[in-house]
Amino acid sequence: HCAWRLERGNKVIAASEDLRPRFRNAIQCMEGLALHYKTITELAAGIRKGEITSVQLTETLLDRIQSLDRKLNAFRLTCTERALEAADRADREMKSGKDRGVLHGIPYTVKDLFDVKGLSTAAGAKLLEGNVATEDSRAIRSLSQAGMILAGKTNTVQFAFSGVGINHDHGTPRNPWSQAHYIPGGSSSGSAVAVAAGLVPAALGTDTGGSVRVPAALCGTVGLKTTVGRISRAGVYPLSWTLDSVG
Repeated sequence: HCAWRLERGNKVIAASEDLRPRFRNAIQCMEGLALHYKTITELAAGIRKGEITSVQLTETLLDRIQSLDRKLNAFRLTCTERALEAADRADREMKSGKDRGVLHGIPYTVKDLFDVKGLSTAAGAKLLEGNVATEDSRAIRSLSQAGMILAGKTNTVQFAFSGVGINHDHGTPRNPWSQAHYIPGGSSSGSAVAVAAGLVPAALGTDTGGSVRVPAALCGTVGLKTTVGRISRAGVYPLSWTLDSVG
């Protein structure tokens, strides 16, 4: 394993050993990336080549979440049994010749604004912890139909109303690039931390005035604010109907 570091002049900025990614230079170590830092494209190719199954990938990431998230606090809840059942189904479909596309068998997580049937949508607030969804949001249904594996729901700022990422109800996710407890950015804080720390290869968030882009920037990942209305917001807890977008 390599050790990740960021260099600014002669100063080396490194995250704590147990949280930081395990490679020193992204260009030099691309060929030897650990499984949890491979891209969706690389993981999809590995599944199709028989190098790994969706169950194996999902178990690896769930184990990593179990190991690191006590410090990171990216997740509000995980869906271990549900995820493993979906991964097994994805593998069986692939073996039978049913390939749903590049996302088939790939784990992901979602900001706790998205309705997931049987799980609460708390929107970062204790007030809504009993708000159990009776059906999936449209975005979740679309990803399920594409064969993706939901690993859990990530923490967010209360009611998605802050670009800093602090949450006094469920705890503030920890930016994985610092030994000190630096802010992750918000409001899709947990989603950005989960991707940056290699807990999942991708995560859904929402963006109204920077809520995907800010935490992505602060956590060193890529965030996309889609065009308002391009992706359905049905079943997503709103902040502003005129500006909200799924990202």
